[in-house]
Amino acid sequence: MTRPLPIQAVLQLRKGPVSRVGPDRIRLLSSIQAHGSITAAAKAVGLSYKGAWDAVQALNNLFERPLVTAQPGGRQGGAAQVTPAGLAVLAAYAKVEDGLTQLVEQLEEALGGADDDLKSLIWSFGMKTSARNALRGVVETVTQGAVNAEVTLRVSPSVAIVAIVTRESVADLGLAPGREALALIKSSFVILAAGDDGLRTSARNCLAGTVIRHDEGAVNDEVVLEMEPGKTLTATITRGSGEALGFKVGARAQALIKASHVILAVD
Repeated sequence: MTRPLPIQAVLQLRKGPVSRVGPDRIRLLSSIQAHGSITAAAKAVGLSYKGAWDAVQALNNLFERPLVTAQPGGRQGGAAQVTPAGLAVLAAYAKVEDGLTQLVEQLEEALGGADDDLKSLIWSFGMKTSARNALRGVVETVTQGAVNAEVTLRVSPSVAIVAIVTRESVADLGLAPGREALALIKSSFVILAAGDDGLRTSARNCLAGTVIRHDEGAVNDEVVLEMEPGKTLTATITRGSGEALGFKVGARAQALIKASHVILAVD
């Protein structure tokens, strides 16, 4: 009789309803530390170049300090380094994962192989979102209106995002100065403008940065703008706009986002 496979625990770190770090991203982070390159690390863990960059951006955006610093070099590779904060995450994850493995072994033995019961005890899941951009920050101000409220979320010392939400949402989410929250922004809601000269626009958010990636597609392009180290925004634009505006890596650009297009989420 074939011996049933042992139950294995999967550790997932969560911050709020959508901020999640699991084993796949931890393996990528460890591989970047070993190879010193996002391109090489992606190959080692079986990810595409784009998938690895997306994961790095997500990690950096969801932690207070960036876990990886990188010099883009395209698919040919560029230098990348895991920061002290990233090393701390790796060490903490390994320690907790080891303790979790021991706990699961004890549970499996105690339950006598009752897989269904064991799974119900250790199963975890989280909300997923289609929003391409998820940036964690702290509520700085809440300005109440007759129906809606304007909420300013500080995501870094120099970057703040303004959202317009209903007064009811402010109350339900407990949004107040000092409250941690996530700003969710679909990449199609991000409008890009070349250069970083001040623009007169009705968009409440005008965030300047440097293009660190421009992936061309048959119909749409994806452009990643770094506002400051570790804080990025991804925009989806038409192929024609990508060609006309010439968003080359290293060029300065501005991201325009309507406050009503920013969704706020909390724990």
